[in-house]
Amino acid sequence: MHVSGEDLGEIGAQVSNATQAITARAFIGQHQPLPLPFDPAKLRGISEKLIRSHWENNYGGAVKALNAVEQRLGAMLREKDLPPYIYGDVKREELVRSGSVVLHELYFANLGGQPKPGGKVLDLIKQWFGSYAQWEDEFKKTANALSGGSGWVIFANNTHTGEFHNYWAGDHMHNIPTGLPLLVLDMYEHAYHMDYGAAASKYVDAFMQNVNWEEVNRRAEVLSKA
Repeated sequence: MHVSGEDLGEIGAQVSNATQAITARAFIGQHQPLPLPFDPAKLRGISEKLIRSHWENNYGGAVKALNAVEQRLGAMLREKDLPPYIYGDVKREELVRSGSVVLHELYFANLGGQPKPGGKVLDLIKQWFGSYAQWEDEFKKTANALSGGSGWVIFANNTHTGEFHNYWAGDHMHNIPTGLPLLVLDMYEHAYHMDYGAAASKYVDAFMQNVNWEEVNRRAEVLSKA
């Protein structure tokens, strides 16, 4: 079969257009903040002012930063002779901002409920920690170990081993590989300083009084069906 030069040109244009369409989606940078899934005025021990500031400034700022990073990466692909370390720095920032967005969305989604766990997640907690009280004690100890610093506590399933643990996350990029979060607690100072100053343990206690266990159970049920 003979392919003319004109046909080759048309095929090349189609491939080029398809490639642009594929790569453009990865670097489009059009993420939008999710609305708060609860009434922040109804939380116990965590002020509406703090929640709204956290959502708008910290989470909202992370969304904007992620958009800027993705667009920058797309632009960098067209830069000739770009030093690899510069691209590496921006790729690291992509991971930081992506992690911040995801963890904040999980955090806000698991707030706004009643402090009484039940269902699938309670069964898992008892299976892996012996009792809810023992799990809660370990979860709080992990959180308080991050007080005065920055990071996250992530109660997650390690899908590689099938185990469930409370993981210490030093920044937005840390979670067990193949880990699926069930409950997420933000321990960056912006999450509590406005209400509690340096008394991070009081914030941790307040968080436990506002966990949306229905959402945590939903995550556990999705996990069990995977």
